[in-house]
Amino acid sequence: MKPLKAINDLFRHNEPLEPEISKVFQDFLARGWYVLGAEVTAFEREFAAYCGTEYALGVANGTDALELALRTAGVEAGDRVALVANAGGYGTFAVNAIGAVPVYVDVDAFSLNMDVLALERALQASSISAIIVTHLYGRLANIEEISRLARDKGVKLIEDCAQAHGALRDGKKAGSWGDLATFSFYPTKNLGALGDGGALTMNAPDVAERAKQLRQYGWTQKYRSTVIGGRNSRLDEVQAAILRVKLPYLDRWNARRRAIFDLYGKLLRHPQITLPAPCGPDHVGHLYVIRCGQRDSLSAHLRTMQVPHDIHFPVPDHRQEMFNGRFAADILPVTESACNEVLTLPCFPEMTDEEVEWVSQHVNQWEA
Repeated sequence: MKPLKAINDLFRHNEPLEPEISKVFQDFLARGWYVLGAEVTAFEREFAAYCGTEYALGVANGTDALELALRTAGVEAGDRVALVANAGGYGTFAVNAIGAVPVYVDVDAFSLNMDVLALERALQASSISAIIVTHLYGRLANIEEISRLARDKGVKLIEDCAQAHGALRDGKKAGSWGDLATFSFYPTKNLGALGDGGALTMNAPDVAERAKQLRQYGWTQKYRSTVIGGRNSRLDEVQAAILRVKLPYLDRWNARRRAIFDLYGKLLRHPQITLPAPCGPDHVGHLYVIRCGQRDSLSAHLRTMQVPHDIHFPVPDHRQEMFNGRFAADILPVTESACNEVLTLPCFPEMTDEEVEWVSQHVNQWEA
């Protein structure tokens, strides 16, 4: 067996779609319309239907989507936004872009998603304008309880679904629980473009209209800006068309990711490694993340064996150097422990059972 090239082999993922993707480019060149055209409109309609929402809005990338969601929700400079610190920093970047204040909430040890009790304490301790709840690694957070808390406190709820396309609980998909939701279509996502792309979903028509204005300079019509905080964040036609090609395959790809999760769960047997909980419908297997107290040693072993792996994510947001110790007093014990232990193994829909067995064998052979 040839060694795996990456934790997510995008060539193998896209190669079977080559005829459909080639046609996208041919049609794109023939049409001569490149941004916010018929393909974007069609994708927005289809993606909203898939997510079970009234509206979807294509934007340039997932981080823009988070910033636009905050602005659409009325968050302003100085407002406080509750979010986790172990999800790569994207929510933090969006909060910082507005000049709002991040309020970091610890995560639960089971899912590494936002801890409901910690969120409740944060809501009681200070005035929170919005909550960003990230569905980390593809697993839905405790969205029912978080939605209840947000509703009871009158706080806007924004779902960060960048890793959770298609996750389903109680008949509702990721992106349909909050006031707004955001998605990334970065190429490695469960639904990935061939470049950057993102989207917002929502149900209220006034929310959709405000978001639509904000993604393009705050325009109500061309060159007429009526909403402050607008920016240039548009999904281009070719990416929308490629996403339309891929969307019908998403559930099949997610099912294969779950199968890989299950197989890892059966094969990995190392006393120094903690495995993630098995997948269900509310987990789409975006990343297979184990925990290990001797991560550096395990990583060195895997490098020697040429086993691709990564760390999602090594530095919690409140400990990033850019803050110059601003959040030094913030103690998030589960978050900090997890960031010191998490390690990501390969997981993508085209990965074979033989490859899962190969990775598992090398992990099990590690001598702690």
